[in-house]
Amino acid sequence: MMAVSLATLAILPTLSSAQATTDKRIKIGVLTDMSGVTADATGAGSLEAAKIAIEEAGGKALGQPIEIIFADHQHRPDIGASTARTWFDVDSVDVIVDIPNSSVALAVQNIAREKKKIVMFSSPGTTALTQAQCSPYGVQWTYTTYALARGTASAVVDQGKKNWFILASDYAFGQQLAKDTAKVVTAKGGKVLDTVYHPLSTADFSSFILSAQASRADILALANAGGDTINAIKQAAEFGVGQGSQNIAAMLFMLTDVHSLGLDVAQGTYLTTPAYWDFNAGTRAFTKKFQERLHKAPTFLQAGVYGSVRHYLKAVEAAGTDDADAVMAKMRELPIDDAFSQNAHIRDDGLVVRDMLLAQVKKPSESKGPWDYYNILATIPGADLVWPLSESQCPLVKDKNS
Repeated sequence: MMAVSLATLAILPTLSSAQATTDKRIKIGVLTDMSGVTADATGAGSLEAAKIAIEEAGGKALGQPIEIIFADHQHRPDIGASTARTWFDVDSVDVIVDIPNSSVALAVQNIAREKKKIVMFSSPGTTALTQAQCSPYGVQWTYTTYALARGTASAVVDQGKKNWFILASDYAFGQQLAKDTAKVVTAKGGKVLDTVYHPLSTADFSSFILSAQASRADILALANAGGDTINAIKQAAEFGVGQGSQNIAAMLFMLTDVHSLGLDVAQGTYLTTPAYWDFNAGTRAFTKKFQERLHKAPTFLQAGVYGSVRHYLKAVEAAGTDDADAVMAKMRELPIDDAFSQNAHIRDDGLVVRDMLLAQVKKPSESKGPWDYYNILATIPGADLVWPLSESQCPLVKDKNS
């Protein structure tokens, strides 16, 4: 486990003893992917995003320096759970953020619930985090598979692409995204011809792509992430998929994925994104700070880490303590006001409802420079991208309504 301490960036006025934290410090743990298939979209960028949020808070909370540590979970639930337990029990971590990989996230959610500690998920998309396995201490900050499926699949089916072949990664995230995509396609009058699963970090997608071709589906839908999405699209292009009558829909598509593929390969792809670096003055201001450190634009996952840490620290100040129950109450009460979060709030089940953007990857001739990759076609209201609370499986919602 690697750790780094962030020095105090500003001296704030001394606050009253009533506002003292329970252990005299605020400590944030960034549990992320530093070396795997999602490292480019999370990893070092997630860590820097958290640091920027801390800097903007003045480097202190309640008069105490804010510390930050990080670790690589290696996409293993056992490592993620063990790290979380050590952070809570030994290192006095107050909140864990990011956690790409839904299986790891669910394992960490269990530990955080047991320890009554806060965890804010930016990078995992499984709906289980805020459905059946929800926690009074968990916040699903950035997106869900349900939201991405509703945004992208609805738009593509409406264009007349009715027959789908779904290729998904074989773990909790991919399974849920495939299920959510199929549900939307069917509800819109389309048909899922087949759904197949591949292991995480697959090197050879040829057999899956040949099966998709043989199905004669209009759409090869990719329900995977990071390097798996990039490799699948590259290999699909070698077989001519995406260049003729059979198109590709990447259900989770990152800015870094487009950058790796290039606009020649990725152009025309529809996607739903919770955030885009060039959306407004605030997002551009954050991106300037981010680029000075990492020389690239942030993904929406990294932007989510920034927003979640920012909101947590505001809630700590408002609560006057780092007590998890008091901070959670303030996080639900306070408006979410970072530049990447439009019309956002935290529901009773821990899900952040937010407007998202329907985008299309630009043609090379449309791009004005590095990272200028998206045409923003529409804003999708957050209410259209979440399941109603009346259908919630979350015990917190059921208990409140009983």
